[in-house]
Amino acid sequence: MSSWRSLVLRLGEKCSEYGGNADYKDQLETCFGVVRRELGHDSDEISSFLLECAEQLPHKIPLYGTLIGLLNLEDEDFVRKIVEITHDNLQVALDKGKCNTIRILLRFLTALMCSKVLQPNSLVVLFETLLSSAATAVDEDKGNPSWQACADYYIVCVLSCLPWGGAELVEQVPEEIDRVMVGIQAYMSIRKHVSDSGCSVFENVYESDQGEAGKDFLEDLWSRVQDLSSKAWKLDSVPRPHLPFEPQLVGGKSHDFGPINCPDLPDPPAPSSEVARGKQRHEAEQKYPQRIRRLNIFPSSKTEHLQPIDRFVVEEYLLDVLFFLNGCRKECASYMVGLPVPFRYEYLMAETIFSQILLLPQSPFKLMYYTLVIMDLCKALPGAFPAVVAGAVRSLFDKISDLDMECRSRLILWFSHHLSNFQFIWPWEEWAHVLDLPKWAPQRVFVQEVLEREVRLSYWDKVKQSIDSAPALEELLPPRGTPNFKYSAEDCDQTEREISSKLNQMVKDRSASREIISWIEEHVLPEHGFDVTLRVVAQTFLNIGSKSFTHLITVLERYGQVFAKICPDQDRQIMLISEVDSLWKNNAQMAAITIDRMMGYRLVSNVAIVKWVFSTSNSDQFHVSDRPWEILKNAVTKTFNRLTDLRKEILSLKTSAALATEAAVKAQAELEDAQSKLTLTLVDGEPVLAENPVKMKRLKSSAERTKEAETSARESLEAKQAVFSQVINEIEELFLFLYKSFCNVLAEPLRETDGSLHQSSKAADEMVVDQEDAPTMELDKEGEKSEKSQPNGDRTTNGYNVGEKEQWCLTTLGYVKAFSRQYASVIWPLVERLNAEILTEDVHPLFRKAVYTGLGQPIDT
Repeated sequence: MSSWRSLVLRLGEKCSEYGGNADYKDQLETCFGVVRRELGHDSDEISSFLLECAEQLPHKIPLYGTLIGLLNLEDEDFVRKIVEITHDNLQVALDKGKCNTIRILLRFLTALMCSKVLQPNSLVVLFETLLSSAATAVDEDKGNPSWQACADYYIVCVLSCLPWGGAELVEQVPEEIDRVMVGIQAYMSIRKHVSDSGCSVFENVYESDQGEAGKDFLEDLWSRVQDLSSKAWKLDSVPRPHLPFEPQLVGGKSHDFGPINCPDLPDPPAPSSEVARGKQRHEAEQKYPQRIRRLNIFPSSKTEHLQPIDRFVVEEYLLDVLFFLNGCRKECASYMVGLPVPFRYEYLMAETIFSQILLLPQSPFKLMYYTLVIMDLCKALPGAFPAVVAGAVRSLFDKISDLDMECRSRLILWFSHHLSNFQFIWPWEEWAHVLDLPKWAPQRVFVQEVLEREVRLSYWDKVKQSIDSAPALEELLPPRGTPNFKYSAEDCDQTEREISSKLNQMVKDRSASREIISWIEEHVLPEHGFDVTLRVVAQTFLNIGSKSFTHLITVLERYGQVFAKICPDQDRQIMLISEVDSLWKNNAQMAAITIDRMMGYRLVSNVAIVKWVFSTSNSDQFHVSDRPWEILKNAVTKTFNRLTDLRKEILSLKTSAALATEAAVKAQAELEDAQSKLTLTLVDGEPVLAENPVKMKRLKSSAERTKEAETSARESLEAKQAVFSQVINEIEELFLFLYKSFCNVLAEPLRETDGSLHQSSKAADEMVVDQEDAPTMELDKEGEKSEKSQPNGDRTTNGYNVGEKEQWCLTTLGYVKAFSRQYASVIWPLVERLNAEILTEDVHPLFRKAVYTGLGQPIDT
């Protein structure tokens, strides 16, 4: 990397490029001197790189704004070009709904205003354009309130700029910024409060989870900005590197910023169509999602030194680093611990990361990314962050009974992965009391599932060794994961054992599938019946495939036709799934993998899996094990992913077809143009074509070839669209059957409990995790144990008193809500059928509430 690039990239860091100097003024002067010398050679490259750095390292935007302000003193045309490019990029981002780009570019423009590069009035006009669009959107008569998510996002973008430039705007254009603030206040008075209980981390919404006094995110941000305004826009979390250079910067030319147009919103649905409004609201929330749902894990005393706005600013920094550096985990952790703020923020950093891990309806990135970031942060801050993370886990564990089911699953996956990176060290004796709880108690199930996931990531004996401090917890360890092959026992049915041995020998002899099918149809089925045949075939083949994942795939690929022949319908496929579950009853992971692979090879259908999961033997386990839920989620996710993949393929094929049509039209036009110029001339007294015959032949060949390519592309598109329609029908029927199954299995228990599903196992009103009480364990040093192991909160070993049937209902309803939320884009088009066929008047209100809350449309029960 050239020297000027390295200096720009590392601006604001204590690094070798600046001799370890972290003083902003010195670094800016050094960087400015080098970049100024390069302007005459690489101005386009410099402008492009500066914009790229500002967009992808947004926590350094004040520094880049100041650098551009200094460059403005030397080359106004260069800086004018930067402003024009930013204008074009912002318009494109608005047109395409690129949320992060809109927000970052607005902050960048605010920094340019602070550095006298941009006229303050231009920034105010931009704010008012967004404000006007937002106000129009939520107007019942002129706009489309279903798209309030878009309007709210525009206001969030405006408010989020003010910590970076409010002081300068008040100083330079006080009347104009007052007008903006009045406009925002007017907008806040006409918008509707957003109740996102369907995306709350906790089933029972706590104030600590929803901001102060039950405010939604925008209301909370508005109150923080108002507080900042009352304090003369002074805050500690935003650096102001332009101030030392202000006497110089005022000599530069302030550039104008052209008008920006906000895209038109879809037409509003009919006032009577609640379903249509719900669909549009869901579409808007997908396009303009809330990037954080604040999760206050620690008591306010841990962050009481911060102004209200400081929390928002630091969250912005952290979320931006997580977003833009997601492919560079070590760089990500390095930037996260080196934010440009003068106070400590480990607790806030932990809360922000956990808010992303548990963000609903889905996390921005895969869970493994956050696992790796937390691991690197623990190593970067070994004296502080491991204890903070441990305290966060304890707090969440104390309220696990109130945690959303999807969030609980993510917490289990993250925590098991986290421990696997630190030699599985954890003071398990603190949680040994879960053995005194009923088997359905959420805390006990949580510990049980974490241990099961740990075994998957390591091996049984290693996990057993890790709980030596609480040996009684061995009771919650899963069985050793060996296959339960029926014909290895001496007391098994000898006839079936002989058939299995014969089949095993045929496999060793590499007999083809058709030979095995013939043998089964001629000798096994007629003599022993279907039940014995299926049991022997399934047990034998799957036992052969039990040695490894590769063995399993080989067996399914080579002998899948045998399964397909003897299990052609759903009822028999359910029996086949039961045999898989029986063979792998000691290994939930292999059971889930095998059933998932069988579905992938179309040996069992997704509906057959759903029917099997909701059979009595499995549904009885809904509240004590994640095993049936894992299998169900795999089946639904695989079907949904196929739909998503087909959408991408169709989009690609449409592009290819359009290009092929364009090429065919162009080739035909060239041919026709050449034909229109054909004339006859006399050569040696004989008439001949004036146009070159070779060229005409080439043009004809090109026209024919491009026409064939166009036809082929359109046929491929039509075929893929036909498959897509088939999959749409399949997934619609799957979800209708899924909800019907939920409805049927919940009907009787909900009626028997009379809807009295009260969780009385809440911890203290406030999750208490003090640094002094948190364990002082170093998670990255094997063998080190906690010196202090006192559970947080007021929970006691006998504090859980929810009945088994009530907990079963709570768990199942939690998954109803989770499925509705995760697959809302598929379910909304089915809402009319769902209402007509399943959510009828005689359905229990709690079931209806779970469905609609998950869809983001709460109803009164």
